[in-house]
Amino acid sequence: MKGEMIAIENADDGRRLDRWLRERYPQLNQGRIEKLLRKGDIRVDGGKVKSNFRLAEWMTITIPPLSDDPAAPTRGGKPTISEADTRLIQGMVLYEDDHVIVLNKPPGIPVQGGTGQTRHIDGLLPALAGDGERPKLVHRIDKDTSGLLVLARSGMAARNLTSAFRSKAARKTYWAAVIGLPKPREGTIKAALAKMPGSHGEKVMVIDRDDLPYQPDAKRAVTDYATMDTAAQLASWLTLRPVTGRTHQLRVHCSTMGHPIIGDGKYGPTAEEAERRITGAVSRKMHLHARHIVIPHPEKGRPPLDLRAPLPEHMAHSWDLFGWDAKRTDDDEFLPDWAE
Repeated sequence: MKGEMIAIENADDGRRLDRWLRERYPQLNQGRIEKLLRKGDIRVDGGKVKSNFRLAEWMTITIPPLSDDPAAPTRGGKPTISEADTRLIQGMVLYEDDHVIVLNKPPGIPVQGGTGQTRHIDGLLPALAGDGERPKLVHRIDKDTSGLLVLARSGMAARNLTSAFRSKAARKTYWAAVIGLPKPREGTIKAALAKMPGSHGEKVMVIDRDDLPYQPDAKRAVTDYATMDTAAQLASWLTLRPVTGRTHQLRVHCSTMGHPIIGDGKYGPTAEEAERRITGAVSRKMHLHARHIVIPHPEKGRPPLDLRAPLPEHMAHSWDLFGWDAKRTDDDEFLPDWAE
């Protein structure tokens, strides 16, 4: 019985296993979760656990084959995807070979399901299976962030790619348009982050060093940044490299500098404030894009994957408006050496 192996990311660190399963697989009720765990069909790091088990970053969960949507029609025991959704997910494919698929994810589509999410990348992956296994997620990016998303075609590829992300052998570079002009133009942001409850849902907050003993959940977070270009005193194009991989890290770190990402209503100014400070011609969508990745190929002996994703339409429009060259490939030259 083939299934999938999923590495837990920082965003799910500390969550109860049953809650994680119900969010990711809405078709599983508590009774079925308990049964799968008792039988050992669902395992964590290869071992049997109970439903109240607390997850930790980089643990691996083994999941048996499950229908992605209990309401979806099936054929031969496999969920079917509508023609429109099939075209959607197939149109995202930027690169593929026997072991890897790399998507250029558009903004607005979550990678995984959750409350109120009926369409997500994970649920569309059967459309990319062909005659082989269902592709597997090995990392995530935010719903409103666009760009590169790496998938594995097999368990072997998933293990090797997950290991590359875990060991930081994968180098990821993001592009962002932010409000204002950062000073200095390049540098490193080091600000610990912790998840904090709020009146409008959970947010990630910067924790001062003096508060670290009182915030046991705070995690070290480091981002390298460099300014690629500016538009008068209005906006700047930043290239960002997350040295660590915390939830909403780039968004919070840019906001901490005093230069929030354009379109980030959670950590930046309201849409109306941003419009007044920049121009009404700029889209209110998030201007954060996973632009470039260099990662070891999961099959030994093959050269690393080195891929760049074109900007989504709303960011390409902003780049044109500001007079920035979206074809530049020298962004890594402005960042520190590839080392933590």
